[in-house]
Amino acid sequence: MADTPTAVAGSIGWADLTVPDADGIRDFYAAVTGWVPQALSMGDYADYVMTAPSNAAPVAGVCHARGTNAGLPPVWLVYISVADLDASLAACTERGGVVVTGPKNAGGGSRYAVIRDPAGAVAALHQTTT
Repeated sequence: MADTPTAVAGSIGWADLTVPDADGIRDFYAAVTGWVPQALSMGDYADYVMTAPSNAAPVAGVCHARGTNAGLPPVWLVYISVADLDASLAACTERGGVVVTGPKNAGGGSRYAVIRDPAGAVAALHQTTT
């Protein structure tokens, strides 16, 4: 997840799509939406931060289903900002949800985890700690 302009608790601050062929899907969304891809080094490969064509503001990510993203479903995953990730994860499990992965460091002092709610929907919770 890239640094996002919105980190207000309770807001959707980011969206990622994780797929086996991020290069192909990157090109698909560039053609369909006009987004401009910016490579984000993941070591031996690159994921992509998609930026708005009008102002180059980051709007979404397109990621390979490998490394820390291995096993994530191929859906647009929204990142919901929370004030306290650990408390939110505890509330998730107490209310019948499942922590799918994490918590993990997202860089820049932030952390995230992916959850599944009791209806089966998947979302990420994100806490900025800096």
